[in-house]
Amino acid sequence: MGFLRLYSPWRVWKVFRFLATIFLLIKKRDSFLWITPLSPRALHGVILDLGASFIKLAQVLATRSDFFDESYLEPLRTLHDDIPPMDHEAFSRVFERSFGESDPFLEFASKPLASASIGQVHRARLKSGEEVAVKLLREGIGARVQADICIITFFNLLFRPLFSPYTKHSVESVLLEFSSMILKEVNLAQERYHLELFWEVYRESGVLFPLPFADYCTSEALVMSFHEGVRFDDKEGLLTLGVDFGSLMEKLVEFYVEQMLVTGLFHADPHPGNLLVDASGNLIFLDFGMVKKISTPTRIAIIELVKAAHERDFEHYILACKKLGIIAQEAPSGEMEEFASRMFAIFDNTSLDSASMQKLAFEVLESMRDMPFKLPQEAIYILRVSAIIEGLGTRYIENFNGIKDILPILQKNLSRALGMREGLLEGIWSEAKSLPMSLKHLKNILAKADEGELRVRIAQGDAEALAWRLKGYIRGVLPGILSLLGAFFLLGAGFREEAFWLFGAGIVWLFYKV
Repeated sequence: MGFLRLYSPWRVWKVFRFLATIFLLIKKRDSFLWITPLSPRALHGVILDLGASFIKLAQVLATRSDFFDESYLEPLRTLHDDIPPMDHEAFSRVFERSFGESDPFLEFASKPLASASIGQVHRARLKSGEEVAVKLLREGIGARVQADICIITFFNLLFRPLFSPYTKHSVESVLLEFSSMILKEVNLAQERYHLELFWEVYRESGVLFPLPFADYCTSEALVMSFHEGVRFDDKEGLLTLGVDFGSLMEKLVEFYVEQMLVTGLFHADPHPGNLLVDASGNLIFLDFGMVKKISTPTRIAIIELVKAAHERDFEHYILACKKLGIIAQEAPSGEMEEFASRMFAIFDNTSLDSASMQKLAFEVLESMRDMPFKLPQEAIYILRVSAIIEGLGTRYIENFNGIKDILPILQKNLSRALGMREGLLEGIWSEAKSLPMSLKHLKNILAKADEGELRVRIAQGDAEALAWRLKGYIRGVLPGILSLLGAFFLLGAGFREEAFWLFGAGIVWLFYKV
């Protein structure tokens, strides 16, 4: 794929308009110089034109209700990555590179079952008799994604100075996480590894996923067992199977509790096209390009968050949010607790339907846009998964919402998360073993403080936030200080009356700014 095609001026301009719209919406500005945000419909069209990278980025951004209002979130959520398959020549080149002379297939359907911007999936049968699904990477997609990341990084550096430290770190977390995940998705060897890992960890879970045939897999081709079923969002199809929707949702939520709180390894893209239900009512997961690992401290913080939410303990809820990094440490706890209280009051109101709850929740979020929310990389896909599961729940269960209906299931599984599996138990035991050393460190800290030798280091993010505040403070008081200096200069030059008025103006300015 040629350089000019990857970096064509028209494509770079479209990327600029996409990112400029995102940044203007985050900043809540109607325009910057001559640039105005694209309308929701125009933004949707530009994203589809730009293809794989930007569809994936938009799907991540669709979780950020603190960045965008509902008029933009809705079209971002409804983006579908569904485009025509590769032409015959491109398909032949990819197939030849992947399988060469040793074609392992007895049958291979030329028409793909599904076609997306990253790859396409064909049904086939191996010479050994097994029915398989074959995922082929779209030709040139790796180079396209690398070019898109370069363009996005360049424009992010351009827009970066316009943001406060809180927003800046949130935006960069989204972009860094997106870049990391999209690069993994365009390497099918990585997806094969994820599948093998899921088979190792969740073999006894009762949930099904494809088994890779390692001998036939490459970085451009993934050969795996074929599973047939009805899409999770096909309500009529599920009714035909006689599936109980409540039990199905409970199974899905319990499996995600297992993934997120017990083992920490989770499928990060459970949209309806990646979830099937077979004739026996089994849940089937597909597409393992996006798989994430949650660290033990984060899992413990999530458990604390769930427990506090279940008990409506707003103080500990905000503390858990700060541990997760969702809320900045310096955020005023009182205001944040009030925010949590208002949100839970909405979710506890059983007389509200899902649409009304969402409307009220967005109104509360709108009032909190200036608060120092952050989004660490680890939290991005946790929020995305939560939003997707809630969307599936509202399709089948009246008044379903993530707090009212999911929390009891999470609460029921907390004991398992805290002790019945390895991982968290090891983490807690490790903390207990380190307690004597921690007490010794505390004693040393107190001794140094008593002797006046205590030094405090500030984390880079906090240092940048402090620098931003100091700059804002200096900008605020600088006119007053200059007025005072000017007054002394005028007084020395013999302009006593002018000096008096300038001095007074400086004092008044400083009084209101300080």
